[in-house]
Amino acid sequence: MRKLANEELNRLEVDEFKKVKKNPIVLVLDNVRSMNNVGSAFRTGDAFLIEKIYLCGITAQPPHREINKTALGATETVNWKHFENTLDAVEDLKKEGYQILSVEQADDSLSLENFTPKSDKKYAFVFGNEVYGVDQEVVDNSHHCLEIPQFGTKHSLNISVSIGVVLWHSVLKGGMAR
Repeated sequence: MRKLANEELNRLEVDEFKKVKKNPIVLVLDNVRSMNNVGSAFRTGDAFLIEKIYLCGITAQPPHREINKTALGATETVNWKHFENTLDAVEDLKKEGYQILSVEQADDSLSLENFTPKSDKKYAFVFGNEVYGVDQEVVDNSHHCLEIPQFGTKHSLNISVSIGVVLWHSVLKGGMAR
């Protein structure tokens, strides 16, 4: 077995990425503290061809050295917008026909393995602050909560890991991969 060289991966160039049809997914980062997590959201969003990222509240915005460290250029490919208030972002997305899904541990949440995205729907996944999670008001204004099953002693996954798990599941199970 031989590792592939970067040139053999057939990745899109930046101008090609901007023109290609995106998966109908928006990431909403609700007061995320870590700029490394923000950069990882961009990089993972690029990998799964999402439409855009909404950076809300205290969530840092590009350009910033700490974001770029983990984004590795994805801030140049994935569209983004800043909102002072996450609820404003949620309302904006609802008006555009997105299903709002907070990724949070909540009563009556839907376990991720039971979530089957539909290819004719648009989804906005809300990820919360590293300590406090998604704000309760945002949860209240979501259509549903998705929960990633966990089996160890910790109460949560890092937001960058959660984004990867949710996007991988949604794009592949929803038949969105190109």
